[in-house]
Amino acid sequence: MDKKVHELLNQQINKELYSAYLYLDFSNYFKEQGLDGFANWYMIQAQEERDHAMLFYTYLQNENEKVTLEAIAKPDKTFACHMDVLKAGLEHEKYVTSLINEIYGAAYDVRDFRTMQFLDWFVKEQGEEETNANDLITKMELFGSDPRSLYLLNQELSARIYSAPSLVL
Repeated sequence: MDKKVHELLNQQINKELYSAYLYLDFSNYFKEQGLDGFANWYMIQAQEERDHAMLFYTYLQNENEKVTLEAIAKPDKTFACHMDVLKAGLEHEKYVTSLINEIYGAAYDVRDFRTMQFLDWFVKEQGEEETNANDLITKMELFGSDPRSLYLLNQELSARIYSAPSLVL
């Protein structure tokens, strides 16, 4: 495997684990605000990100490449309102999309088709993640200022259940 591709894949493990840590922080924020549904939504996001990290981890191992785990940074954002959290979530997903695109580009440059195929799932997944984050912002803009509507939105988010990714390595 190309050295740059290997480094980027290895770094992505840490970035995905940071994403899980960040979403746990978001979940904690909403739990403290009494919005258990929002807390649930972000708890599930954290589970997904941990699984994404493990997919990168397993891929590198399956390719007989060394995995190096680094320290996970502490989330450092503070939020003035619920919308700040949702907007931070969308911005973070856009950042992760840029990371996936960077790895894909590096793999493309060296004709690493196996890694490109592996990343295809993540490219699609990031599109879904950005759409979901954007949809949450739209719903909050529409309903967040009305307590009854916020209650119903919170109930909707509490119904979300976790399903592991279906990517086969």
